Amino acid sequence: MRLWGPWRRNGTLIKPPLRGALVGLGNVAIHGHLPGWLERAEVRIVAATDAQPTQQHAMADKLPHAQWFETIESLLAGMPLDFIDICTPPGTHSTLIEAALRHGLHVLCEKPLVSCLEDFQPLADLARRRQRVLYTVHNWHEAPLIRKISELLGQGLIGDIRSCVWQVLRTQPAVANDAHGDNWRVNPDLAGGGVLLDHGWHALYVLTAWMGRHPTCLRAQLEIRRHTQWPVEDTASIEIEFPSGKADMFLTWAAETRMNEIRLEGTEGTIRVEDDWVLLNRAGDRTRKWSCPPSLSKGSHHPDWFGGVASRFLTALSGDTAEQERNLSEAALCATLIAKAQESSRTGGIWLPVPAFTHSGNRSVS
Repeated sequence: MRLWGPWRRNGTLIKPPLRGALVGLGNVAIHGHLPGWLERAEVRIVAATDAQPTQQHAMADKLPHAQWFETIESLLAGMPLDFIDICTPPGTHSTLIEAALRHGLHVLCEKPLVSCLEDFQPLADLARRRQRVLYTVHNWHEAPLIRKISELLGQGLIGDIRSCVWQVLRTQPAVANDAHGDNWRVNPDLAGGGVLLDHGWHALYVLTAWMGRHPTCLRAQLEIRRHTQWPVEDTASIEIEFPSGKADMFLTWAAETRMNEIRLEGTEGTIRVEDDWVLLNRAGDRTRKWSCPPSLSKGSHHPDWFGGVASRFLTALSGDTAEQERNLSEAALCATLIAKAQESSRTGGIWLPVPAFTHSGNRSVS
């Protein structure tokens, strides 16, 4: 159901721009999403809302013609829209997604789509019943470095992948303020968790795509190593078994430096990342390398990666159901792996099976 549609002018079909609203005007919205939307003639951001009234000034500066609303309820009731773009803390996502879907709108939502696995399926089912697109911002797929690695893997240059090592080292969580001026990333009610949910979601949708098979089991340990003033983990270690190999993830906000490390080992060679370089080694060949700036550790908003996300979202809106289901399946798997990792850590780091899902995100009956 579109709230309005195309019309004809002098016999030519004219399609109006999609009308969108930003929900949450923090750093990722202003510095990540908004620059991408402003480059698109087929989209207009016509409204915004944020829990902090002072963000109205940011909207007036960046979107002088947009309308400000004090609450999500007044925004949904106040003007016709096609979609909302949710850029709020994870703990608020489920409620906002449900409200928008029930109002008949498509939804683009920052990762993680949900902070609790139990919230995923009801929202996915609601989107399908309402025939609305529910889409998660998986922007690391669009990073030049990740795209280059995916290209090399697609060419089969290291054969079958046997292992993937992924490390994310940070000295502290990214700066983000809630309505009280605190960093919501360390508030479990708003963040839903610590470094695992914040950085792990990105790593999980990328490395599971690279491994190419559904994981079979995992074990994890979540710790507070340095930042004892916060009630969320600052370090996570996860081992994930796949039918053809294994992935090891290490994520921390307690490092002495800021960097990312990725290493893939296959039956015919290796791919590794050094800063913003991708290096390929194959037996008997010289090392090949490609510069793919920026590095994954440079910044946290990545406006240059949002364009690809917006394109995929608009493709789903155009009726490409396969694109929406692909993205929903990724989100379902990320939510499942994080829930299993949290459960494993609570039970002493034991191995736990990872349930299989169908393409639509529903549990398979096999």
